[in-house]
Amino acid sequence: MPPKPVYLDNNATTALDPRVFEVMTPFFMEQYGNAASTTHIYGWEAKEAVEEAREKIAGLINATPKEIIFTSGATESDNLALKGVFEQHAGKGNHIITCTTEHKAVLDTCQHLEKSGGEITYLPVMPSGLIDLSLLEKAIRPSTILIAIMYANNETGVIQPVHEISAIAHRHKLLFFCDATQAVGKIPVDVQKDGIDLMAFTSHKIYGPKGSGALYIRRKPATVSLTAQMDGGGHERGFRSGTLNVPGIVGLGAACDLSAQQMSSDSTRIKQLRDKLETALLQLPGSYLNGCADKRIPNVTNICFDDIDGQGMMLALSKHIAISSGSACTSVTQEPSFVLKAMGLSDDRARSSFRFSLGRFTTAEEIDFAIEKVSSTVKQFRDISSLHS
Repeated sequence: MPPKPVYLDNNATTALDPRVFEVMTPFFMEQYGNAASTTHIYGWEAKEAVEEAREKIAGLINATPKEIIFTSGATESDNLALKGVFEQHAGKGNHIITCTTEHKAVLDTCQHLEKSGGEITYLPVMPSGLIDLSLLEKAIRPSTILIAIMYANNETGVIQPVHEISAIAHRHKLLFFCDATQAVGKIPVDVQKDGIDLMAFTSHKIYGPKGSGALYIRRKPATVSLTAQMDGGGHERGFRSGTLNVPGIVGLGAACDLSAQQMSSDSTRIKQLRDKLETALLQLPGSYLNGCADKRIPNVTNICFDDIDGQGMMLALSKHIAISSGSACTSVTQEPSFVLKAMGLSDDRARSSFRFSLGRFTTAEEIDFAIEKVSSTVKQFRDISSLHS
């Protein structure tokens, strides 16, 4: 048994890459200036580091540096995009289209907007986890101002047809916002080819520090306008006031740079390990893959094991393997995953489903251990269930 539980919850957060930490370190103790200080070398060094990071981040997603706005993470980026567009375009309409399997950062923000007079359409998903594009187009109204659909789901890894969604949005002269938190840095994301107008992502999903994220806001061919949600100094081109988190921004830049360099090799290796784990676990009787098998990011599998006590199994595994039954943001509740229920799973099956998300530092030995431990635990819990029956 490994000295610590095998970590297979990388969709919740990733370990900080030591190379990222090394780049960040000087900005805590030595180059500690405020990037907004323009009268001395401390501020100049900080500003230069921020702008270098901005270039690296923009390069990863094929944006320009001026299209990158720094935030505290994807949740703040989601809020800025949704609330900012809603307020800025109130004269045109109040209707936003999203879907039932979005991250809570999007769903809760949409519910907040409903209290402010917004009208929200929550599109259902098919059993695969994908939206129906025909339903999307039918949902558009004269008052629609924004379509908000995520790039890849945080629980199943399912990738939505982003290019097709943006084509529909632009055909109807609407903005398209995409929460790409689970996609950026793992698979190629190109805001130009994908036709994305606004996009949220964060550092701690790609081996960078927590507390640092970004919002892409398109400038060409037509600049996207939105209302700032934080006032006080006009930082970040007026979109997000507040002293910049220089170490965090430098870390995000370094993480994006590393992702650009080794995304292909990481993806290939991680997918091989994911497929090995998935194939072995799906050989267990009464086990099922949740979500589309083909259209998903390479590091995630979400598997249902029938006839087990999901909460009990999670507790039994927690000493050996770190996994989850849903997103980190909803793990404090005992409710079954709303994502899986939206895909048509019963409460029992949703409770008996587990997300395994691998990462850059996952090893083949850890996957072998996970296969053995999960398989034996499933058998143990089914034997107990059979005795009770």
